[in-house]
Amino acid sequence: MASLNVGSLGEYLREQRRTAQLSLRQLAEAAGVSNPYLSQIERGLRKPSAEVLQQVAKALRISAETLYVRAGILDAERERDEVETRAVILADPSLNERQKNVLLQIYESFRKENGFGIAGDGAAEETGGDAEPSSSS
Repeated sequence: MASLNVGSLGEYLREQRRTAQLSLRQLAEAAGVSNPYLSQIERGLRKPSAEVLQQVAKALRISAETLYVRAGILDAERERDEVETRAVILADPSLNERQKNVLLQIYESFRKENGFGIAGDGAAEETGGDAEPSSSS
């Protein structure tokens, strides 16, 4: 079991759960996973799937991409800036939800144009940039 980042993932999840003032049982229920399984993840004994991480992220109201990086699902070196940029956009209180979504779409189209795929979409990464734009404004 070498090279799994589940230890730091578990510590990070525990920290986020405590910050959200949720018990292990409350988070497990909100995420739709069993209490023992979530406990094993927090202790670094299990490596959760991307789907489970997404459910936990939603329950904690944090970025699933951040958990993917912590779990080693996304390449941390390559995706760190993209994840942080998305988080900053989503956290900006001066933008409404529509504006945030439009800004993220523009950001992702520029990344694609420059040869980088959307985080979490491994098939789209570095495909050569022949994709047509999804919309024009």
